[in-house]
Amino acid sequence: MRVHVPVHGSRPDPQLPYVRQLIQLALQHAGRTAELVDVPTEMSQTRSLAEVAQGTAPNDIMWTMTDRFRESCGLLPVRVPIDRGLLGWRVLLVRRSDLALWEPVRSLAALRQHRAGQGHDWPDTTILRANGLPVATGSHYEALFRMLGSGRFDYFPRSVLEIDAELAVPGREQLAVVPRLALHYPAATYFFVAPTRPDLAEALSTGLGAAARDGSFQQLHDAYYGPIWREHLPPGTTVLTLNNPTLSFQTPLNQRAFWIEPPRS
Repeated sequence: MRVHVPVHGSRPDPQLPYVRQLIQLALQHAGRTAELVDVPTEMSQTRSLAEVAQGTAPNDIMWTMTDRFRESCGLLPVRVPIDRGLLGWRVLLVRRSDLALWEPVRSLAALRQHRAGQGHDWPDTTILRANGLPVATGSHYEALFRMLGSGRFDYFPRSVLEIDAELAVPGREQLAVVPRLALHYPAATYFFVAPTRPDLAEALSTGLGAAARDGSFQQLHDAYYGPIWREHLPPGTTVLTLNNPTLSFQTPLNQRAFWIEPPRS
């Protein structure tokens, strides 16, 4: 089975090695072998979703955070959270010079006194606003880091999956993570497959379910991300919990094998 996988050249994708191995694992559990073909792409999430749905994209699969709209725009969602919900665990990226100002922030009421930054078409923007958190938006991923540095907003919630690679980018030395403070909301990263590839969507769904039942899905995830979430979410971390009104009723929240439970205080 040939799978055309999108690769972004202008920004790091720390999930790519894991995703490639997970696709192989899922198809193996579905009784298929895979040939993964990297295809370069540089598009916003909204445009990528639209082009994959229309069959005009070079890739026939993508992975992104789900919401009701994205599951209804013509793509084939594979309703297994490939990140085991880890995308919904967020640390707060701020200006290093402001770290002392964040020490007393340990409640949603205190957080509402600050403005977050997010992409204009990201589901996270809707989630934050639905919980009463002010949000400033930008159109370009890279620009959001510059906007934070220049004071256009106060903090940039970043997934524990992303933050290490993002902070390693030269020129971001003036940014830092608020210690022992995190946001959490139920969130899932799904594979979204082009409607022309129902064979791929079915194989991924079948294979991921089988891999979760025998534990190999969880083992692969922990091998990649266990050290990361244990580092960024140590015991004693204050976790501010948000509601996520964007989730579809078909989100498999009751299938505990699909979800991770990082250590809590």
